[in-house]
Amino acid sequence: MQATVSKYDGETFAGAVLTDTGIELPFTVHAVADTPVRQLRVGQRVRIETTGSGATLAITRVEFATRL
Repeated sequence: MQATVSKYDGETFAGAVLTDTGIELPFTVHAVADTPVRQLRVGQRVRIETTGSGATLAITRVEFATRL
């Protein structure tokens, strides 16, 4: 799923994204730990992986969005 970064703290590597369906989801350092992501900026497009649904929807991975 693709989303846009809405908040990001470069010291803690935590933040939030706004999904294309209009849902804001927070993420922690664990979502970027095994990725090349070291810095994000508000407004940047990213690809996210999630688990759960509804109230339990959570981000498990944040990666840079790439164009094919």
